[in-house]
Amino acid sequence: KEPKPLCTIPSEYVTRSVRPTAYSHLTHFLQTIIDPTTLQNILNTYRIGITKAGDTIFFQIDTQGRCRTGKIMKYDPATGHRIKDENTPSKVTWVHSVLKSRKALAEDWQLTQCLFGEHLLSKCPGRTVALVESEKTAVICSALMPEYVWLATGGKSQLGDKLNVLKQRTIVAFPDVDGYQEWKKKASELPGLRITVSDYLETTATPEEREAHIDIADRLIAQLRDGTLVPPEDCPTETPALSHYGTPLENPDFLQIAQYISPEYQGVVAVFMDELGLVPIDVRPASQN
Repeated sequence: KEPKPLCTIPSEYVTRSVRPTAYSHLTHFLQTIIDPTTLQNILNTYRIGITKAGDTIFFQIDTQGRCRTGKIMKYDPATGHRIKDENTPSKVTWVHSVLKSRKALAEDWQLTQCLFGEHLLSKCPGRTVALVESEKTAVICSALMPEYVWLATGGKSQLGDKLNVLKQRTIVAFPDVDGYQEWKKKASELPGLRITVSDYLETTATPEEREAHIDIADRLIAQLRDGTLVPPEDCPTETPALSHYGTPLENPDFLQIAQYISPEYQGVVAVFMDELGLVPIDVRPASQN
């Protein structure tokens, strides 16, 4: 049997809801850490929508520009934290569910998810992919560490088939502080992916940070506020606290030996050198050894 056509959301729903200058509870918070011009660019780039109630829509748009769905989420404008109060109705809803309830989608419409930010891959073909759990985390980190292309799985348990689109890319995964062991195990079971799971939070988080269930964006925001993180416009290189997770393919030590490595293995070697702090001692063609 021929596979059923992929079900998607009509593009007009995305176009109508992406309003970078409109107020939302999340953007109200993001303005405290990201300058207005950068924030508007990010909202446009990631195609982030805003509802009439001020909620945020994280659209999932694939590499072919097709919208798979959108996650509608409520945030506290003061803290930027997602609202999890059980007394708050519709804390998380989905665009496809809303449209189906309005009869705007067919009854047999079926959901097939993709990574949040997946559509950015074609725009950044040589850039290292940074993978996180939360869509909000990807947005914040894209402003504070723009040397990566930041994508989100949408949850701790979503490290699976969605990642097939990342084959041939160099990937650094930044799990939340309580997700390192699970992502390390899952990453080892994903064939054909050049993925390194960062232990940065695992090895540096304080007991208070673990209790707060922080992610990499929380750490960057804390560093920004205490002055240990310089905003990208003032510091175009890697951030000091995460310098060893910079852009491995641009490592000058790696560039010395890149010409002797097959292209399909360059990403793996670059990440390996970066992780272990390796430097070349002697670089010669094999015929001269």
